[in-house]
Amino acid sequence: MSDGSFFQRDRGRHPPAYSAGYKSSILRSPTRAPISMDNTLSEMTGPVFGHHQLGPLDSDLILNFAKPGEMPVGQRIIVHGRVLDGNGRGVPDALLEVWQANAGGRYRHARETYLAALDPNFGGCGRVMTGEDGSYAIRTIKPGAYPWPNGPNDWRPAHIHFSVFGSGFAQRLITQMYFEGDPMIALCPIVRTIPTQEAIDSLTALYDPQATVPMDARAYRFDIVLRGRRSTLFENRMEGN
Repeated sequence: MSDGSFFQRDRGRHPPAYSAGYKSSILRSPTRAPISMDNTLSEMTGPVFGHHQLGPLDSDLILNFAKPGEMPVGQRIIVHGRVLDGNGRGVPDALLEVWQANAGGRYRHARETYLAALDPNFGGCGRVMTGEDGSYAIRTIKPGAYPWPNGPNDWRPAHIHFSVFGSGFAQRLITQMYFEGDPMIALCPIVRTIPTQEAIDSLTALYDPQATVPMDARAYRFDIVLRGRRSTLFENRMEGN
């Protein structure tokens, strides 16, 4: 995520652009061979994010949309981890944005068609900056699974979307985090486009009892690796980051 040229990805580790079982990939997959283009100076510099731009509850999805004295419905969890470079070093001052469905699997947006109820105390989005060692933590509600119009009975497993910003416009990476032990991961048509179990595991948060807050919230650990052979799969940077 530092300034400079981006590195080529291992394409064999990423899902193909077109997958018959993932219906919308038919429209989104390229019809011609990809080409590489160098990055411009404006892409690799600015904006610079700072902690002063975040509010006190931005990383607390349990409270940042709730009415005074109220809280959202669902299992309270902590998601924590580190943003790492290809050598395992923490990346400081990266901006992480998260968004998710509520405990019933419902997103708060105008085009949502799922019949599950909205939670009046849950907005489903937040953000946090990484610390000097690349660490981050958010509090939230564990999201629910939801149906989607890919096939006659396809469901998305519980997941949280992550967007990672560096110091440049081109340095935005987007991925999804799943939860250890969820049997729906293996059934998801999107996940099934990923060619290796190791790559799927890189998107799966592990239950972390050591970080659990007794009588309050369970904890899951999710590290995000930006580069190298062990890099996390990113939806928008399959050609390199």
